[in-house]
Amino acid sequence: MSKVILITGASRGFGKLWAEAFLKRGDKVVATARNVASLESLVTEFGDAVLPLALDVNDRQQSFAIVEQAKQRFGRIDVVINNAGYGVFGAIEETSEAEARAQIETNFFGTLWLTQAVLPLLREQKSGHIIQVSSVLGLVTAPVLGLYNASKFAVEGLSETLATEVKPFGIHVTIVEPNAYETDWSGTSAAHAAPVAAYAPLREKAAAGFPPEAIGKPVATTAAILKLVDTAQPPLRLLLGKAGLPLIKAVYAKRLAEFDEWKVVSDEAHGH
Repeated sequence: MSKVILITGASRGFGKLWAEAFLKRGDKVVATARNVASLESLVTEFGDAVLPLALDVNDRQQSFAIVEQAKQRFGRIDVVINNAGYGVFGAIEETSEAEARAQIETNFFGTLWLTQAVLPLLREQKSGHIIQVSSVLGLVTAPVLGLYNASKFAVEGLSETLATEVKPFGIHVTIVEPNAYETDWSGTSAAHAAPVAAYAPLREKAAAGFPPEAIGKPVATTAAILKLVDTAQPPLRLLLGKAGLPLIKAVYAKRLAEFDEWKVVSDEAHGH
């Protein structure tokens, strides 16, 4: 049976690729973007199987409104993919208040608002799958991406908690964590803080830390996403790409070793 899938940020990047993959196999897609005109190519190719809706994920009321429109059109929502987001490039000191607030507002609160909006419908259905697009940088950090790291760490904590809360209602939650990919994420869709000269060497080192073989091909993710939404018992987390797991293992091993090194101090702090 075909699924009804709501995808935010569907006008380009992962969102558009995944929307096309779902539609090509016969699913229905509620595609959202800030500018609904950017979704015209999907409508032209797939017609009534697409419901294009304008959504600014920062607008909580608008999130509730588009869920209601999707319900009216298709009767249900089977999968929600919170994909909309962007990155702010800049050291912590370089990032302005406005840039920091906008980053958290979109990447974290935007995900929260749509999640809250769709939950009553999914509980009523006693089924559904919420897929939160995070990042490997929601598990480990990279310099000059501090606010992006923070926003994705917040999405991880939110979503892991959510999974435990909604499991009794038959709702699944998966956090998708891509490594670097050849998308527009670091291009025109990104924001860049005003540079402080002292951080120039750090920026150069960070830019050199992504060899071509560490950067994935976006189209290769579509098979993984299709498999994910078709799995009866989806995982809580799914890494996309080869680069993430070795990095995470190395960082976590170091983290555990440091915990052990300071265990005596930690135990003394317990008090009894």
